[in-house]
Amino acid sequence: MLFPFLLPAFGVRVPHICPLLADVGKTGPVILERRKTKELSRLALARFANRAQRAAGVTGEVNILLTHDAEMQRLNLQFRGKPHPTDVLSFPHAPAASGASPGNSVPPDSAAPGGEIAISLPAARAQASRLGHSLLTELKVLILHGMLHLAGHDHERDRGQMRRLEQRLRAQLRLPSGLIERSIERTIERSPGRTSVRSPGGRP
Repeated sequence: MLFPFLLPAFGVRVPHICPLLADVGKTGPVILERRKTKELSRLALARFANRAQRAAGVTGEVNILLTHDAEMQRLNLQFRGKPHPTDVLSFPHAPAASGASPGNSVPPDSAAPGGEIAISLPAARAQASRLGHSLLTELKVLILHGMLHLAGHDHERDRGQMRRLEQRLRAQLRLPSGLIERSIERTIERSPGRTSVRSPGGRP
């Protein structure tokens, strides 16, 4: 079941639910789709999500919503105050005894109680096309990034810990460059006086 604070945001009617429980275990993440995507291997995605959850150390229930830009923009505005769509959002469950608000970061040294990840399929498809890999590969990159946020990591506030962990897990899971690396590359490309090869990536 989706965490209660996200029911109004995600909507209680999600037409397609990936039947992954029999394949990857009843403790694995649940993948929900707004619309079926023919080129996507749902079983492969479900299995990867299960591996990424374990690798990130997220022990609680995780739900992953594959949706569209309009909904991502609404969620980004509602929960982050940013009026534009993005490729991935994470909403950690607040620990029961913490008194924290849902969606706030969980300290990375504490138990990660799970949460929700929302991913824009149009953004993932566009980024996969620009980077020359499959939609499935791009979704895996986004899921790993989202799982690390659910585990309490925050690359906007730490000193590179999440970036280094994402790099290590990306290599372990055989994935291409992660979102943080892409962001750093774009920053370098935009620096005055620098000439570099263009490396497109996730949305700002």
